[in-house]
Amino acid sequence: MSTEKVKKLKFKVQRFNPEEDRAPHLQEFIVPVIHGMTMLDALFYIKENLDSSLSFRSSCRMAICGSCGMLINNYPYLACHTQIEELKAETLEIKPLPNFAVIKDLVPNILPMGLKHRSIKPYIIRPDAQEMENPTAEFCQKPEELNSFLQFSYCVKCGICISACPTSASDKLFLGPQALTQCYRYCADTRDNGTKDRFPVVDTDHGVWHCHLAGACSEACPKGLDPALGIQLLKRLLVTRALGIGRKQPLVPIVLPPTVSKLKIAAPEFSVPPIQRET
Repeated sequence: MSTEKVKKLKFKVQRFNPEEDRAPHLQEFIVPVIHGMTMLDALFYIKENLDSSLSFRSSCRMAICGSCGMLINNYPYLACHTQIEELKAETLEIKPLPNFAVIKDLVPNILPMGLKHRSIKPYIIRPDAQEMENPTAEFCQKPEELNSFLQFSYCVKCGICISACPTSASDKLFLGPQALTQCYRYCADTRDNGTKDRFPVVDTDHGVWHCHLAGACSEACPKGLDPALGIQLLKRLLVTRALGIGRKQPLVPIVLPPTVSKLKIAAPEFSVPPIQRET
């Protein structure tokens, strides 16, 4: 790599160790940047070459695990999915995601998000408990039934939607766009029969009705889920079920295994005889 392709940029990284610091502060680093370099690459360069005490989360490096969410130039991004060149800035300021407590430096405490996510029972609930415990076959679900909730199933639990949400900033008890969207994802699933277990959790003052449809969650979501849409669909589902006017999807059955095994077809002979090797 020639030196002409290297550009040195200034990085201002928020540092905060609750055991030693009274308040967060910014620390400056000069990082050589090349074409194709991501924000996560820059953070690893700082940690490996300039300051090994810098703390941040990362894992997959391909926008799947959701670990590296952070605030970059006052906007939430996944660091591994953000090319430095695309930001078109000479100075880059990196802070932890807002609306979360900070464990250290760029590491947010996402435990509250996990607890809220767990509260909406994010799994398939069905009356056939025996089949759920010891499955014997697949559930029968049409492609159009899958498409009704598929986009909301791509959540990587990065917390970026919560960091962008103005309601989450003002109400710490608000379930938040992540949990509410996943609530709709499971309630809309035709394999599921757990709405009666989830509705009491989200139908509260700190639940779905506290969403004011700012839309910031959908704008910031790195996976394109559109959480704001999911929350509005959840509101509609709650209202229609309460008024008894909604068309309730029947619970899909399991696909029973065939009673007669398929005939086994003999493998055809080789079109070219195998080579006979001399012993």
